[in-house]
Amino acid sequence: MAVLDQLTSQEAIDLENKYGAHNYHPLPVVLSRGEGVYVWDVEGKKYYDFLSAYSAVNQGHCHPKIVAAMTKQAQTLSLTSRAFYNDMLGQYEKYASETFNFDKLLPMNTGAEAVETALKICRKWAYEVKGIDENEAEIVVCENNFHGRTTTIISFSNDPVARKNFGPYTNGFIKIEYNNLEALEQTLKNNPNVAGFLVEPIQGEAGVYVPTEGYLSKAKAICEAHNVLFIADEVQTGIARTGKMLAVDHENVKPDILILGKALSGGAYPVSAVLADDSIMNVIQPGNHGSTFGGNPIAAAVAIAALEVVKNEDLANNAQVLGELFRSELSKFIETSSIVNSVRGKGLLNAILINDDEDSDTAWNICLKLRDNGLLAKPTHGNIIRFAPPLVMTKEQLLDCVSIITKTLKEFEV
Repeated sequence: MAVLDQLTSQEAIDLENKYGAHNYHPLPVVLSRGEGVYVWDVEGKKYYDFLSAYSAVNQGHCHPKIVAAMTKQAQTLSLTSRAFYNDMLGQYEKYASETFNFDKLLPMNTGAEAVETALKICRKWAYEVKGIDENEAEIVVCENNFHGRTTTIISFSNDPVARKNFGPYTNGFIKIEYNNLEALEQTLKNNPNVAGFLVEPIQGEAGVYVPTEGYLSKAKAICEAHNVLFIADEVQTGIARTGKMLAVDHENVKPDILILGKALSGGAYPVSAVLADDSIMNVIQPGNHGSTFGGNPIAAAVAIAALEVVKNEDLANNAQVLGELFRSELSKFIETSSIVNSVRGKGLLNAILINDDEDSDTAWNICLKLRDNGLLAKPTHGNIIRFAPPLVMTKEQLLDCVSIITKTLKEFEV
């Protein structure tokens, strides 16, 4: 068989299982093409994509403007490393910094890299600006967080699958309950060495947990009162996903450090970034941090195009309107449903809670049936199914998807 021969779905799955590390448990569907809100498998069956590569494809699959920017730059100059300047990076840094109202941007490639970068910036700021004794800084995080799977990040995870047998773990983190302002207040009051508070505005991987209204703005105020940096991980919630450009915008919060990734690239190329004002970012000096690919010309061109698409196509407003419609329509079904307990979310980041325990396979089986009915979604944490389609979806498409979802769920009613 030639390397580029067309495979059947089973042949592709068998190849991955034999030659790939088993670090994922994919839904058994093999995709070979995408456009807008749709993807096609190798046999040609068409599906609605209701995961959007964990919100990396907010602008839709293979958006022509983003693909054109990537192709043009790839044919011109792809990589210089940061040993030299390139003519795209500064333009990207300016455009993104002005878009999100920060002084500076530090470019990286993946979400986990960006989180690690933010942690390093926060610690260096703690020692050089706040005056914490070296190696004594602590960063407060939330239980059930998901910030990536690097060694440092799993050190403050409480997910046993991500954490077990990967020690020894990195010190310097304090875990508190998410959406608990009193716990944050007491922790900062009792720990003068706290440098930062790292939080997801909505906990996506944990099951799309939306905090109480006012939580983010009050948490930011508590951080300010204790001279602690408020670090927002918007890798999944950012770039219009929740109905605003950033999820923190719903409460008019400006983080001290902002972490972006995924949709910053429109799903076309690995791009992530950390943004902060000069008073924080200037602690980073030559040699302190870097990446061979971070800030490369292709990434810069792609990110500019990806952000322009979000603005020009008003994707934040579309996510807001369609998200309200999605939750409203599903709530009507849930009123008489025995299989679904609730729907929650913001914008087009939503989830349903299946009426079964977390160790059951009901949600997985529902996703298999959704696949059969032409819609792709995936469970998160056992009995929760996350629904996050590309933000270019139309009202008609959304209502068609609601029909597929409710029809599928009815097959599981007891």
